[in-house]
Amino acid sequence: MGGGAVTLDWMATANRLSDWGAAHVVVAGLGVSGFAAADGLMSLGATVTVLDESTRYADKATLLEALDVTVVLGAGATATLPPGTDLVVTSPGWRPSAPLLRQAAAAGIPVWGETELAWRMMQPDRVIPWLGITGTNGKTTTTQMVESILIADGRKAAAVGNIGRPIIEAILDDVDYDVFAVELSSFQLHWMNSVALHSAAVLNLHPDHLEWYEVDDGMPLYAADKARIYERVTHSCVYNVAEPVTEKMVEDADVTEGARAIGFTMGIPATSMIGIVDELIVDRAFVPQRRDSALELAKVADVHPQAPHNVANALAAAALTRSYGVAASSVAAGLQRLQLGGHRIQQIAEKGGIRWVDDSKATNPHAANSAMSAFDSFVWVAGGQAKGTTFDDLVEAHRGKIRGAVVIGVDRQQIAETLARHAPEVPVRVLDTTDTGVMDEVVAVAGTMARPGDVVLLSPGGASLDMFDGYADRGDRFTEAVKRYLARA
Repeated sequence: MGGGAVTLDWMATANRLSDWGAAHVVVAGLGVSGFAAADGLMSLGATVTVLDESTRYADKATLLEALDVTVVLGAGATATLPPGTDLVVTSPGWRPSAPLLRQAAAAGIPVWGETELAWRMMQPDRVIPWLGITGTNGKTTTTQMVESILIADGRKAAAVGNIGRPIIEAILDDVDYDVFAVELSSFQLHWMNSVALHSAAVLNLHPDHLEWYEVDDGMPLYAADKARIYERVTHSCVYNVAEPVTEKMVEDADVTEGARAIGFTMGIPATSMIGIVDELIVDRAFVPQRRDSALELAKVADVHPQAPHNVANALAAAALTRSYGVAASSVAAGLQRLQLGGHRIQQIAEKGGIRWVDDSKATNPHAANSAMSAFDSFVWVAGGQAKGTTFDDLVEAHRGKIRGAVVIGVDRQQIAETLARHAPEVPVRVLDTTDTGVMDEVVAVAGTMARPGDVVLLSPGGASLDMFDGYADRGDRFTEAVKRYLARA
């Protein structure tokens, strides 16, 4: 089967050195990864068609059309798979149920993600090792830690993937990279089929993005996609000792012979683990005498911020980079010099004994739990897209610390009803405004609820695209509104 001039056998083994001249590839979506995929396919010599329902990418379309890429934008653009298609490269987030992808599956036409295409573009002669990171929460922070440690060790490294920079963009760079730190979402992992990472980590597993699977219980499918990161790993499969499900993923994975299972733990590590002893991060996995000795890698104090979940991220980053052979001293140096991006438990102001904290990156309940655990009393700013998750456990765990709640976004009623069930004593204001300017009202209401010693905590527990351009935009608008409010106070 297949749609055009090349066979499925050819496509199954296609790589950088294959003759792509006869291949017609359709790129689904013209976002960041779609543009990179089209650029990469053009560099291979393929015939490329890009389809997107949105017209906001007109500038990108103009650039691609100058390279002889066919671009179709607007309503209905993705309704029908073009005749003669040999391969579809889909952008992350496109559900398998999308008409274009359903038609490809029905016709036996392969569907790859940008991640799979990037891997093929390095084979067989320009392979750059990948250290992969996935999990429900902590992916971006851990990826940044991995990159920083590698650079401290003198390696030419780049953080790529779901962190915001497409892998293909880095592959097409003039830089001769030694290694990539690759953040991988469940969406990206779903479409991978031949990637063999040097080492990989699953940080944790909690409900998120379950609506993507369009079934009553999407959790098994979400977990299965996360577990795909371990398939074909050549060196180390890093798992979270506190979450046995991640170790089970390693046990079930079809890895390359010789690959090891490496645990990370907030406790004293056993053999083949990295953990903590007397406020030191120590290695009992990559030392010659690991059965009866450990090697100091860093101090817990080198991790900023020192919240427990972030120390766990550092342990995973240490395991991944040690698997690649970095010096012990580079772990401490990389952690010390790391400057994390904003919107993750970031204090933005303090006045009158009230602290204002931007944790907009908490796009699911488990991430919000990390921030809530750090404070004794807070006004919770919540809401957004729940993505099939629930808030019952979160509210039950923190009901005694919630001074009040301000709820916005498309799933605001779900959160309000959860608060009413489990914390009826907590005052709740539901704001129905859907304009991005709602943050001024949010901040004003939260300000009247807060008392000295409280934190006003934007930790939404939901995604942001119902109202904002992303979690960063949501956090920025909150920050700006706080500054305006305090200037008037």
